[in-house]
Amino acid sequence: MSVFDVLVGQEVATSRLRAAVAGDGMTHAWLFTGPPGSGRSVAARAFAAALQCPAGGCGSCDSCRQVAARSAPDVTLIRPEGVAILKGDAELIIGRMARRPQSSPWTVVVVEDADRLTDIAANMLLKTLEEPPPQAVLLLCAPSTEDILATIRSRCRSVVLALPSTADITAVLTAEGVPEDRARWAAGAAQGHVGRARALATDESAREQRQRALAIAGRLSSVGECLEASADLVTAATAEAKVRTAAAVEEADALLEAVGKVRGSAGLRKEVENRIKSQTKRSRRDALDRALVDLAAWYRDVTVTQLGGTTLVHADQADAIRSAAATSSAEVNLRRVEAILACREVLTETNVDELLAVERMALALRSA
Repeated sequence: MSVFDVLVGQEVATSRLRAAVAGDGMTHAWLFTGPPGSGRSVAARAFAAALQCPAGGCGSCDSCRQVAARSAPDVTLIRPEGVAILKGDAELIIGRMARRPQSSPWTVVVVEDADRLTDIAANMLLKTLEEPPPQAVLLLCAPSTEDILATIRSRCRSVVLALPSTADITAVLTAEGVPEDRARWAAGAAQGHVGRARALATDESAREQRQRALAIAGRLSSVGECLEASADLVTAATAEAKVRTAAAVEEADALLEAVGKVRGSAGLRKEVENRIKSQTKRSRRDALDRALVDLAAWYRDVTVTQLGGTTLVHADQADAIRSAAATSSAEVNLRRVEAILACREVLTETNVDELLAVERMALALRSA
């Protein structure tokens, strides 16, 4: 057993990380890149655990378990709750890197979605990376090296992750007890995203959300239907975000109740409320993004069918896909994919109103 066992289809990256833990090629800054679902943050957390573990990542000792539970004293996980990593977040990262480790050789800071660093935050980190504390290791996660400031990535050792194959994901799910047919379907529909495949295989609400997203393709006959379908999608994403952040909201409510009307608590109350609001917004946008990925793949399947291909992401939608292929052109469907990808980019990079962005996309799909 090893902490690296959770990495699916990443033998090259795993080999490099194991060597670094053993002292071959170890450095103070690492950049984990790869497409969504490849396991960037999973790999970074596994590496963090291995650096804490006396046995190099056994997966069963107290150090490994603490990292898995996110309670390790020498490992800090930074996950942006909003659309950007701001100056205050950078100050937190720098402060944690400056700490001396309590129970291990390294103080490790893992930054998920490091591509969301603002220029100010990135330049603050750069100063620390130019003269890093001797005991600190910074692990940055981003979709690609181009998403990180050039002066920062030049100071990082790169670990490139690939999307695992459908066969690899299927094997993981079946080992977890998922029936093989469902595991194979979920692995294909998830497009290489292990976490998404696991959700589709085991969570009925995830399957319902996927069906709701794909249904948009059949709800474009009028402007009114476009607007209604858009509202349904955003409403579903909002409901999912509330479920996913329910525990955090309960914790925040308990904290605010405990603080009560203590003198000076107004600032803390405002900070907690803003953090929950930001976290809910991020969760809602993540849910929308998953839906848009599914919808883009549906139109991709239509285009593939029109061009004579047979390998479909949404194989269970084959009949509807063939019907759509017979009544449209590949050029039209490629424009539809572009409209969906443009909506994803807007939702990821700006503070645009979600409903307006999705409505604009739906109208573009209708007029393509």
